[in-house]
Amino acid sequence: MRSALLIILLVCSPTIVAQTTLYWSDLEGGISWKERIEKTAYPSFQEATFSDKLTSLEGKKVSLVGFLLVMGGGQSVYLLSKNPMASCFFCGNGGMETVSEISFAQPPSFAMDDLISVTGILRLNMNDPTRCYYLLDEAEAFGF
Repeated sequence: MRSALLIILLVCSPTIVAQTTLYWSDLEGGISWKERIEKTAYPSFQEATFSDKLTSLEGKKVSLVGFLLVMGGGQSVYLLSKNPMASCFFCGNGGMETVSEISFAQPPSFAMDDLISVTGILRLNMNDPTRCYYLLDEAEAFGF
């Protein structure tokens, strides 16, 4: 019986995928910008360059803890912030590297400013001025 259990665990273990835990310091220190001056609707958009560590995690499942910010009507746009709404980047406390845009697989039942852990697929936005620099797709949220 023990041998059979051990064999099953050994066979199944390569299929077990663990996510990488990211910290806000990884996001804040893993991005730099260069100004892109073009005659567009966003003339001074800053194009992002990401660290090798973050680039290696793009497309992979990651986990990040932060405060849920609900933007837009009908709870349609979600952000995860290093800080609660009263002291987030909108108020001058940090930059765009302190928020991540979240696309949930199922809309969460959490409220504004709840401290949550989000697991999702990391996407890095280098050149779309209408989105956050960090995106978490197919995300799931977990409360504390």
